[in-house]
Amino acid sequence: MSRVRVLVGTRKGAFVLTADGRRDQWQVDGPYFAGWETYHVTGSPAAPDRIYASASLGWFGQQVHRSDDGGRTWEPVGNEFSYVGEPGTHQWYDGSQRPWEFTRVWHVEPSATDPDRVYAGVEDAALFRSDDGGRTWQELPGLRTHESGPSWQPGAGGMCLHTILLDPRDEQRMRVAISAAGVFASDDGGTTWTPANKGLVSDGIPDPDADVGHCVHNLARHPDRPDTLFMQKHWHVMRSDDDGASWYKISGDLPTDFGFPIDVHAHEPDTVYVVPITSDSLHVPPDGRLRVYRSRSGGHEWEPLTDGLPQEHCYVDVLRDAMAVDSLDECGVYVGTTGGQVYVSPDAGDHWSPIVRDLPPVLSVEVQTLP
Repeated sequence: MSRVRVLVGTRKGAFVLTADGRRDQWQVDGPYFAGWETYHVTGSPAAPDRIYASASLGWFGQQVHRSDDGGRTWEPVGNEFSYVGEPGTHQWYDGSQRPWEFTRVWHVEPSATDPDRVYAGVEDAALFRSDDGGRTWQELPGLRTHESGPSWQPGAGGMCLHTILLDPRDEQRMRVAISAAGVFASDDGGTTWTPANKGLVSDGIPDPDADVGHCVHNLARHPDRPDTLFMQKHWHVMRSDDDGASWYKISGDLPTDFGFPIDVHAHEPDTVYVVPITSDSLHVPPDGRLRVYRSRSGGHEWEPLTDGLPQEHCYVDVLRDAMAVDSLDECGVYVGTTGGQVYVSPDAGDHWSPIVRDLPPVLSVEVQTLP
């Protein structure tokens, strides 16, 4: 029977949760890097026992850790992230210009084919690549030095590159999302980039449908239909059927279209999941009810999934990297909350139960399906 390994990053360390294919009895290991703010933990599709974790702690700053034995032991690997050339400037909240400054690694994205290649999205927004399993990192400067770069400005959580999508047909093709600049596309391995925000509209910026300046929260797609992208934006759930060249709204009958995570069923390219929260100023579920919403029609109609989730007096959030799916025959869906709960649905969202309830606030959830 296949197994699953759930990788959880929290405000105070990383946890590894394992179960067999029934997903009803769980072993909880950790915390690893206890006390460290662990932004993202993810496994390598090309080397199932290799896991990367991005963490930081006070005086020690930012570190990337790697495990080659499924999370039992860890080692810090290369942590030199230096921007290429002159830092340049980007826009600040008040319209002034600030120099680019490396703060932290938000997201780690391993290659699906090369066990030693891995990408990192950082704050202030830039993209790095390692070809030696994370020991050394090189910036791909074409993104940060794009002509629109001086107009980029932070979202509420910082100016972070938080999402990296590698095309399963050709990893030279990639799409990244930056808060609050938007989506950018490269078809040459990250050398050159173009904005991919046509159809996005954002109130509160000088030109609501500008090429850049949109606060994108997350992107997702199914590997069998890589030209169809789904987006959770700062207001609006969006879809693209041309690999990001244009977007249209699919928020439909959601109770609110503000949220952070978005994901796609492992076997059904038209089945999409989001977790709405009340508003950009009130990061709690509408009506105090934690509901994952599912669309089986690619976003045209949505249904609430509530069985096993708290439906009264619930005031947690689900952050942008805190939802994931496994690839078992009956697709499992996982969400982690800022209240420290991690929930699993082994039947594609129909029924939920807690794996753990009392972790530190959850920042990221990723899943590996193992033989």
